[in-house]
Amino acid sequence: MTRSEDVRAADSVPYRLLEAQPELNGGSGDAANMLIQGDNLDALKALLPYYSGRVKCIYIDPPYNTRSAFEHYDDNLEHSQWLAMIYPRLVLLRDLLAEDGSIWVSIDDNEGQYLKVIMDEVFGRRNFIGNAVWEKSDSPRMDAVTFSYRHDNTFCFARDLDRLVWNRLVVDEPPSHYDKTDNEGRRYYLKPLRAMGGQGDSRAAATQYRKALESDPEFADVQRRDLLLFEPEGADQDADGSRQRCIHPIAVARTRATRRSRQPGLWITSAR
Repeated sequence: MTRSEDVRAADSVPYRLLEAQPELNGGSGDAANMLIQGDNLDALKALLPYYSGRVKCIYIDPPYNTRSAFEHYDDNLEHSQWLAMIYPRLVLLRDLLAEDGSIWVSIDDNEGQYLKVIMDEVFGRRNFIGNAVWEKSDSPRMDAVTFSYRHDNTFCFARDLDRLVWNRLVVDEPPSHYDKTDNEGRRYYLKPLRAMGGQGDSRAAATQYRKALESDPEFADVQRRDLLLFEPEGADQDADGSRQRCIHPIAVARTRATRRSRQPGLWITSAR
């Protein structure tokens, strides 16, 4: 293992000058737009004088180490070699990130768990945002011996989670499954009455919940107004007992939840 050398590798990479190739120019010579050919470790170190702490978003697609042969890079490294390769590059990428920036890294399950641990160390575990799992194939592999893997991972870390700001998407109209409208014109949809885990058969649990509800004199009014919400036991709630309804984000309303039964996870919501 070469961990001690790997941790110091980024510091030992010499700075290199970027050499312009006028015959390959395809647009403005502004340094904000560059296509760099060469070893990515050298390229990252060369970018530090220009962009240290200034990059808002980084996406990388490193070798997955799938034991495959590719023309332009080696995807068949020993595990320890792969770790030694990725560590200093992540350190330099961290130094390029702005305080409110984020990094997104694609990987599959060959090295994914190890990559997550390294990124926890380099970027800080508290700055982990999440793993965006995406389906890369819409059909199973007929030659699969065990599981037919159809997904890849995208690990997302912030440089400083407290400073990260999300640019939320705004839509003009709610999706079609928000097919109901309340008295105030807000669109929402209903979720089925079901067990929320660890409570046996879903149908039996649903019947049990309904019996508990029907014994409450306010149930008919609440049912008529479609204001039922079921949360798992121990789910986060505001200090004042409020909950979120399934109202579309463009018309989110706060509701007050009142527990009406001793059944775990059963909540009835009514408008505040």
